[in-house]
Amino acid sequence: MARTRKIEIFSAECPYCESAVQLVDELKCDSCEVQVLDVRDESVAKRARALGVTSIPAVVVDSVLADCCRSGGVTTAGLRAAGVGVSLA
Repeated sequence: MARTRKIEIFSAECPYCESAVQLVDELKCDSCEVQVLDVRDESVAKRARALGVTSIPAVVVDSVLADCCRSGGVTTAGLRAAGVGVSLA
């Protein structure tokens, strides 16, 4: 069975969030399982807070907030460093 990397994108469906979703979609690989989660849903917002999300968009990889999302926003380099698009095979 192939391993997967769980990628959660916390979004409010704004243009900035849509850009982050598009970037993750461009970078993802076969090992990436992507979910877009709407923080306007209170249960999603609660999970986001528990993971340390303080602004959106934010990307969490295997339950760890990507470093780029801690300081300045979603970046290609930050997502790659978090493992997005890096095959587990």
